Amino acid sequence: MMPTPLPLVPGLRPQRMDETSAGGLVVRTEDGVASAAIIGRLDRRGRLRWSLPKGHLEAGETEEEAAIREVEEETGISGRITARLGSVEYSFAASGRRIHKCVHHFLMEMVSGELSDADIEVSEVAWVRLTELPGRLAYAGERRLVARAAEILAENV
Repeated sequence: MMPTPLPLVPGLRPQRMDETSAGGLVVRTEDGVASAAIIGRLDRRGRLRWSLPKGHLEAGETEEEAAIREVEEETGISGRITARLGSVEYSFAASGRRIHKCVHHFLMEMVSGELSDADIEVSEVAWVRLTELPGRLAYAGERRLVARAAEILAENV
């Protein structure tokens, strides 16, 4: 659930906080067709927004460890990292603060698991063909990462 932003007071500059998260694009191939597990979350207006699974790093955790954990928590799928895809940075206001977030993404291959929306932060989960992901994902930065993943996967064929 996204935090509810507090109103900004005119003339006061909100406190800036930096956050780091990690996640990934976990891929499976069945009958020669590559698909990725994505998550749907409801935004503040109640619209379903599809994105890559991701979340905060826990104390002492590496970006890679957090990415594997978050993908499994949010999708039910255990993955193995095969490449670094890149990072997405953005800012938003929440609880009277200006948050600058950097999310590190990794390409993963599915190891095990069943797709599940059991995580309370996730409304829906789906396997989507890689070729259809750009039309489904809500965020341009993640669409760029999917294009990079397609390049990496094509090189490894």
